[in-house]
Amino acid sequence: MSIKQFLSQNQYIQVRMDVDSWNEIIEQAAKPLIKGGFVTPEYPQAVINNTIEYGAYYVFDEGIAIPHARPECGVIKDCFSMMTLSHPLSINGSEPVDIIVMFGGVNSDSHITEGIASIVGLLEQEDTLSQIRRATTIDEILGLL
Repeated sequence: MSIKQFLSQNQYIQVRMDVDSWNEIIEQAAKPLIKGGFVTPEYPQAVINNTIEYGAYYVFDEGIAIPHARPECGVIKDCFSMMTLSHPLSINGSEPVDIIVMFGGVNSDSHITEGIASIVGLLEQEDTLSQIRRATTIDEILGLL
């Protein structure tokens, strides 16, 4: 399932959020996925633990973070959430980010191929990223995907 299909059906988008720490970014991005039954409440802590151990390997130069953990860390069903920040913030020493796409895949194949391919397709469109950053409503973001 593509990120657009998933977010259109589930609308797990949070716009212009105010957060104070990188841990809060992870926890906030995971909230709708936990509430929807897509990941366990332990999933965001697994992402945080990975970030502490391995660094913010999921941060890209364009100010985008794609936090995730392995399927066995609490993924129940394939899922995505998207969040934009009101101000860019560094994740554990990374370049500042202001677009976060959290995802979970139930197995390594979907985790790597479908999830990342959907997100990379979105990230390759610089104009779309600029418009996502300026968006103030969920509907605006859905229209851009």
